[in-house]
Amino acid sequence: MFNKMKGCAVIAFGLMILVLNATARPSNDVPCKDPVFALMPCELFFVGYGPTTPNPDCCQSAQDVLKQADTTEKRRVLCDCFKHIAKAFDYRSDRAKQFPQLCKIDAWVPIDTDVDCNS
Repeated sequence: MFNKMKGCAVIAFGLMILVLNATARPSNDVPCKDPVFALMPCELFFVGYGPTTPNPDCCQSAQDVLKQADTTEKRRVLCDCFKHIAKAFDYRSDRAKQFPQLCKIDAWVPIDTDVDCNS
């Protein structure tokens, strides 16, 4: 049963990437598809089909994504990207809120449909 759910999550995640590729605009060298691909090790954590804590590869990938967002404008673009992902994908908002603490990330860009990316 778990493998079937995992397979459905992977298919849904793949469809979301196709949607993002078709709709996301690159801006300031942070196209939406790059952080999405980088955070693929986090997929099962965010959708709730995996363990209740992100795996080390997931946390490292998140750190790497954050390093690429090294200016305020790039962080805004990343925030918009994550907001778009949150609207397009069935994720667990409770896990997204816990994510920075679980991965020990101080300045994480929120994954939230209601976040104001301009503040």
